[in-house]
Amino acid sequence: MKAIICTKYGPPEVLQHNEVEKPIPKDNEVLVKIHATAVTASDCVIRGFKMPGNPSFPKKQIMELMMRLFLGISKPRNPIIGLVFSGVVESAGKDINQFKKGNRVYGFTGISRGTYAEFKCVSAKEVAQGELAIIPDNISHNEAAAVVYGGVLAIHFMKDGDIQSGKKVLIYGASGAIGTVALQLSKHLGAEVTAICSSSNIALVKSLGADKVIDYTKDDSINQLECYDFILDAVGENKSSKLKIQCKKAIGENGKYVSVDDGFLKIQPHYLVKLNELIEAGHVKAVIDRDYPLEEIVEAHKYVDKGHKKGNVVITV
Repeated sequence: MKAIICTKYGPPEVLQHNEVEKPIPKDNEVLVKIHATAVTASDCVIRGFKMPGNPSFPKKQIMELMMRLFLGISKPRNPIIGLVFSGVVESAGKDINQFKKGNRVYGFTGISRGTYAEFKCVSAKEVAQGELAIIPDNISHNEAAAVVYGGVLAIHFMKDGDIQSGKKVLIYGASGAIGTVALQLSKHLGAEVTAICSSSNIALVKSLGADKVIDYTKDDSINQLECYDFILDAVGENKSSKLKIQCKKAIGENGKYVSVDDGFLKIQPHYLVKLNELIEAGHVKAVIDRDYPLEEIVEAHKYVDKGHKKGNVVITV
């Protein structure tokens, strides 16, 4: 089968197109024919071995060592990276009851990764952990691959935000993969949403329901901040600014500030169930910036590395 191999940690050019053996599913596995995947920020972190967050010495060095032990010393232990996918069930082992051949499915993998390829096996354990679900009928494979990353992360990091009607929510990085879903989710829950983005993305966030927009490229952006009940830093601590520093001071009494770099994501079984409900009801839609074929994944990674994508970059397999 076709697959993209990460030969070592480094720039996008370390990704190479290759032919590898098609996986043979076990009795407790689902074999999925992948139709689409996406280049996520997490994929770029793994490929480039970039530490998330902004730790200082010696914490950074300790975290780098732990990351190498977890992922692989000089290259990923699983050379086929990629976290999200959409496809069709090719076959299901006799111990699998939830899925059958022909089901349209999408997923968010855990430590197995391996979605930059034509086929992937998903185990019964991973199914039980909530890493695979039936695709809603009202979206395509490309849309499913696009929305699942930001959808799962937005649900995870906003779960304790007590977001409801009358509350004020601020989303820093509202035009990215996580931010676009977080914005839509906040509006669905009845909050007044202020979106922070660049000038070129103002129309996008307004189309997704933002009540107010702060352009971080403007000199007076800090003066536009109000007092918020929940603030989500959807870009992570690697990107900082005077505006972001002030955002941390714009929390009201009993309010909460959350960064996507706060702890590690552990997918819960109900995350994809919740995302499906939101998609089927029309409360959340996918935002796709660009679509590349698998053979052009190096170019896709170069584009994502620039840090200015709108929503998601999809890879058609």
